[in-house]
Amino acid sequence: MAQPGSSRPRAAALRYRPESPFRDAAPRLVAKGQGLLAERILALAKQHGVSISKDPDLLAALEPLDLDRLIPPELFQAVAVMLAALYRANKKASGEAS
Repeated sequence: MAQPGSSRPRAAALRYRPESPFRDAAPRLVAKGQGLLAERILALAKQHGVSISKDPDLLAALEPLDLDRLIPPELFQAVAVMLAALYRANKKASGEAS
């Protein structure tokens, strides 16, 4: 996810893989950065077909977290809302019925 309207780009990336061998109990913060690092995170996401969401409030909440950690329970709802919106957008873009 990226923050719009900022002079220096910022981004964070989440991974959620509940299946083996990962068995994530919640989404995990796998990348974050500003400037060139944020641009690289976004470029890799686009290159690999990963959906990008722009949510400055969620980004601000994710930035202080340590990398490779599960998101804390207090962020579950915000992340769930973002993931649901991305799921709907991806479904609509692929032409599937709701």
